[in-house]
Amino acid sequence: MDNSILNFYSKIPIPKVSRETCSELESLISMIKQKNDQINIISKKTAEIKEIRQRHIMDSAQIIDFIDLNSNTICDLGTGGGMPGLVIAIVMKTMKNSLKINLYEKSHHKCVFLRDVSKKLNLNTEIIQKDIFTLKNIKTGTIISRAFKPMPIILDLVNENFSQFNNLILFMGKSGRKILSESLKIWDLDYKEKKSITSADSFIINIKMIKKKNL
Repeated sequence: MDNSILNFYSKIPIPKVSRETCSELESLISMIKQKNDQINIISKKTAEIKEIRQRHIMDSAQIIDFIDLNSNTICDLGTGGGMPGLVIAIVMKTMKNSLKINLYEKSHHKCVFLRDVSKKLNLNTEIIQKDIFTLKNIKTGTIISRAFKPMPIILDLVNENFSQFNNLILFMGKSGRKILSESLKIWDLDYKEKKSITSADSFIINIKMIKKKNL
């Protein structure tokens, strides 16, 4: 494997990124490109290998240090083509962690893709082809959500549909600062944030507690 690719993935925030992890992330990219010709896994605008590597794979992998490693499961809400869930599952393998990642996705065709990737790469995932909004009393460790729904909708969903969780990780884009400010008028949030390593205009938020204010 090209050293430039190994150096690129070394930016993933874990102690050591193995060559095997890099190889499997590159395999995921190949599978995304192949499937994207048939169904819309990612935007055609970001379907070149370098774009996928930067804007989807690394963008997803950068949250790994926010994952609660002491729980049994992670929930990826509306995972779509598997970002960030599949990426996190690949990185977790090298960490020898037994966390299972539940990937929630309504689309039949995308679920077929998710199952195919999970089988080929031997990932510890469960593909759940259901509308997450119809499920109640969900219990999990970390909840992750990327490019699924706006923050206010996610907060309502977690508050109403999850009976237990340890933390919620959200990807905030260009308008993220304004959205967070508006959300804090309605919600008490115990959170930390960090700057995105893939976009100067974006940041990641890690929420430990959600409580609706009495307005």
